[in-house]
Amino acid sequence: MKLIIQIPCLNEEESLPATLRGLPESIPGINSIEVLIIDDGSTDRTSEVARANGVNHIIRLTKHKGLAKVFQIGLDACLKRGADIIVNTDADGQYKGEDIPRLVAPILRGEADIVIGNRDIENVQQFSWIKKRLQRLGSRVIRQLSGSAIADATTGFRAYNHEAALRLNIISNYTYTLESIIQAENKALAIANITVFTNEVKRKSRLFRSIPEYLKRSLVTIIRVYTMFNPFRFFITSGAFFIMLGSLIGARFLFYYLMGQGQGKVQSIILAAVSFIIGFQMLVVALIADLISANRILIEETLLRVKKIELAQKFPDKQ
Repeated sequence: MKLIIQIPCLNEEESLPATLRGLPESIPGINSIEVLIIDDGSTDRTSEVARANGVNHIIRLTKHKGLAKVFQIGLDACLKRGADIIVNTDADGQYKGEDIPRLVAPILRGEADIVIGNRDIENVQQFSWIKKRLQRLGSRVIRQLSGSAIADATTGFRAYNHEAALRLNIISNYTYTLESIIQAENKALAIANITVFTNEVKRKSRLFRSIPEYLKRSLVTIIRVYTMFNPFRFFITSGAFFIMLGSLIGARFLFYYLMGQGQGKVQSIILAAVSFIIGFQMLVVALIADLISANRILIEETLLRVKKIELAQKFPDKQ
């Protein structure tokens, strides 16, 4: 059983050595532990520091691609290096390496495909009051949309078994944390949770420059991913809303018309007609999107088989 710990990095030469020192050297049930660094176009000595600290695998990207792309690159690289379990952690030392054995335990027991390391948000001292509230709100939204029981949807401390890593295909250009949960639930991957404690990180987040920017980009990601996996439900619900709205507005006009007060209410008829048109268009889009979604599922299944064939040729002893 081989575990690879992947660490996305962007200008982490100062924090990386301490993070690497905190990683476990052995875990019961794991035969081999390796570390993979994905250097996302750093302008400092991140790759050199990683090499000097004995990192097994270093992927150096010549241009900054963003956390979501780097995460997917890391998953693919770990699979190609024979990983049975992949742990993703941050280079800034926020997460404690000593929690990794607990993180992979449900996978080793065959109880989960993915394990999420939930932070104790309320007791994270460096998080402001508004950030804690936003973290809670975001996690609640993800739970409602995905049907999961994730307490901390934005945590990057996670473990994936071989099958989960094969099935995830991150399309976001921003962050993988929200998308991967929605994907996992829609692909019937078993998710387990553990609570982890964190270290203080003094530097500011490099994922976003401001709270409004984070909210905007996260909202776009959530809507995009949810509609990709649940297009029929999304557009049917939207269409039904506009048809109901048009019906209510039309009923209002009819009421005034029957009371002999229809004059001056023509705008209600126009608004009702527009709502009906939008509603029926949404219903048509729902049918088209459902067909596209079926094609996406077939393409993903084909991609999964191709990946398995490639890995079977490279690691025949694991098949």
